[in-house]
Amino acid sequence: MDAKDMADGLEKVLVTEERIKARLEELAAEIDADYAGRDLLLVGVLKGAVMVMADLARRLHHPCEMDWMAVSSYGAGTTSSGVVRILKDLDADISGRNVLIVEDVIDSGLTLSWLVGNLRSRGPESVEICTMVRKPLALDIELDVKYVGFDLPNEFIVGYGLDYAEKYRNLPFIGTLAPHMYQR
Repeated sequence: MDAKDMADGLEKVLVTEERIKARLEELAAEIDADYAGRDLLLVGVLKGAVMVMADLARRLHHPCEMDWMAVSSYGAGTTSSGVVRILKDLDADISGRNVLIVEDVIDSGLTLSWLVGNLRSRGPESVEICTMVRKPLALDIELDVKYVGFDLPNEFIVGYGLDYAEKYRNLPFIGTLAPHMYQR
């Protein structure tokens, strides 16, 4: 799927596929340097992090393991309920491990903050965060994010793992939907 497949549904491209690839190379180099000689467990947050985690892992130059979590604070709505539920937990024991949470986007940061606390309670050596997109103007909580792909405005974005109604995750870029696509 690409921009022409979206017809009038795409308002604008914010981050091109080429910029994403270049930034992933830079992030992988930083992560390789920071974790040289140390084990690394990438923990992807489903579903959005699938694209980021796969592409990032392929660019790393030292071995890493991967695991997945799915958490929800939204229920059936579009705003956070404030109650976080684990829908899929890790398969691996993380005690004594270096954990790098991989996210697609950080909006308010509330769910991710809860997740960091939950993982830290399991006795890892370290827990850090890598996200493709951070929306600084949407943050409701201070959150230490070690690796950030792009800081973007607080707009509704899709592509590269980000969805609207489970669609558009497979766009190779990050863009905004035209308002008529989500305003009913």
